[in-house]
Amino acid sequence: MLHILIIDDSPTEVHVFKSILEKHQIQVSVATNGEEGIVMAGEISPDLILMDVVMPGKNGFQATRDLSRNPKTSSIPVIIITTKDQETDKIWGMRQGARDYIVKPANEQDLIDRIHRALES
Repeated sequence: MLHILIIDDSPTEVHVFKSILEKHQIQVSVATNGEEGIVMAGEISPDLILMDVVMPGKNGFQATRDLSRNPKTSSIPVIIITTKDQETDKIWGMRQGARDYIVKPANEQDLIDRIHRALES
């Protein structure tokens, strides 16, 4: 069973993503900020991380960079999923180590497809 860590400070967004993932028989863990997400990723080694950008404390770009630079977590694919829809944001997110970049709201099938693509690459 796939295990995905959602790092997002919005209870509504977490609920939406968790519902979609669990419907597809994917195990879900949740962290509500970048710092907590980095710690959890190291502890549970999820198959993939869905990362919000705008969060208090360490934002998603910073957390993605930290995860991609840490040998213990660098092999975990990160998909940034955010309301930030500028091309410069997408480029920056990919430079931090993200495998993909999705603008909210996410389409269910597109989200599942992108998760599987990120896991294959």
